Amino acid sequence: MPRTDDRLPGIDHPFSDPSLLAEALTHRSRSNRNNERLEFLGDAVLNFVIAADLYHQRPDDDEGSLSRLRSRVVRGETLARVAKRLKLGDYLLMGEGELKSGGYLRPSILADALEAVLGAVYLDAGFDAAKRVIREIFAPVMHDLPDAESLKDPKTRLQEWLQGRGRPLPVYELVAEEGAEHAKRFTVICRLEDSGFQAEATGTSRRKAEQAAAESVLSSGEAGRP
Repeated sequence: MPRTDDRLPGIDHPFSDPSLLAEALTHRSRSNRNNERLEFLGDAVLNFVIAADLYHQRPDDDEGSLSRLRSRVVRGETLARVAKRLKLGDYLLMGEGELKSGGYLRPSILADALEAVLGAVYLDAGFDAAKRVIREIFAPVMHDLPDAESLKDPKTRLQEWLQGRGRPLPVYELVAEEGAEHAKRFTVICRLEDSGFQAEATGTSRRKAEQAAAESVLSSGEAGRP
């Protein structure tokens, strides 16, 4: 469905000032008057609305859990997925080079454009209008949110598991670093000192290798054995 000057398909908001919508859809490759400032504003409004809704919807979750859930909703990957569902890339105004390289499909550009549109709605009609639009387009995301505990990274989950049982913290040891500078692979061992059990994993960074090794320990069931 083609976009009209004052409305974007999938977003139930007719713009009183259509120039705001045009600006929100304009990438910096197209014009100096682009959507970057609106993106900054939309990011702030989105974060507040999602944080407030999570606060009321999850009264038993602590600050850490709420932060993880909010991050899950407002991360670039989620924003890009919502933007694709709205077919936002079909309406972006881009420079010829960016257009030819497929910029309208790039997740980071789609995520930024979505935030810019939300910023434009806020400027056009105020906070209540922006909140209504955010709640409408993010309803599927909010409905499908996992339990906050499952969003903890493997190292944190392993540490909390061991601490809760009075056991020593795991030890991580880098045992190999291979490959060219731009394509390094790191191999790490995660060892449980009190049981001697260890798991090895490889990743494109030391942090990723440590997370993978911790996940291996958790998956093995050995974390629960003293």
